[in-house]
Amino acid sequence: MSKKDFSFEEAMVRLEEIVRILEGGKTSLNDSMKLYEEGVALVREANELLSKAKQKLIIANGEETE
Repeated sequence: MSKKDFSFEEAMVRLEEIVRILEGGKTSLNDSMKLYEEGVALVREANELLSKAKQKLIIANGEETE
């Protein structure tokens, strides 16, 4: 899954999958690092999606932006 090709929900599903794989302890160090890096990127993108949604709600409600 490449950057920006997913919804927030899809990112969360993939993050849960990554956590399960890493907690399983059956991946090599190299593969674990790749999964960790993917997870970090997904968290950043998910946070960006949440921030954008928050801004849309603030605008929709006619509130001042912070």
